[in-house]
Amino acid sequence: MLWSRLRDRRLGGFKFRRQHPVGGYVLDFYCAEARLAVEVDSAFHEGRRALDARRDAVLAELGIGVLRVSAGDVSLLMDSVLATVLRAVRSRVEERG
Repeated sequence: MLWSRLRDRRLGGFKFRRQHPVGGYVLDFYCAEARLAVEVDSAFHEGRRALDARRDAVLAELGIGVLRVSAGDVSLLMDSVLATVLRAVRSRVEERG
């Protein structure tokens, strides 16, 4: 569902890639311009917090920020999720100047 709203520069004109490989990981969604990964976490991730933290640290070392959103929010609060993603992308693009 989220991909249909991110693809083809539909969110603020920013290009996102789906299932993008970086540093031995596959990111759910990635915006290269903002160097931002958007990860959709389901209930499966509850038992993976330590692994996710390590992954986020590796990505941070590569200069990639990570925004985690819950699968439930994607299903029930899509507009809110999209607004959050857009704010994060714009913020990172502004930081990079």
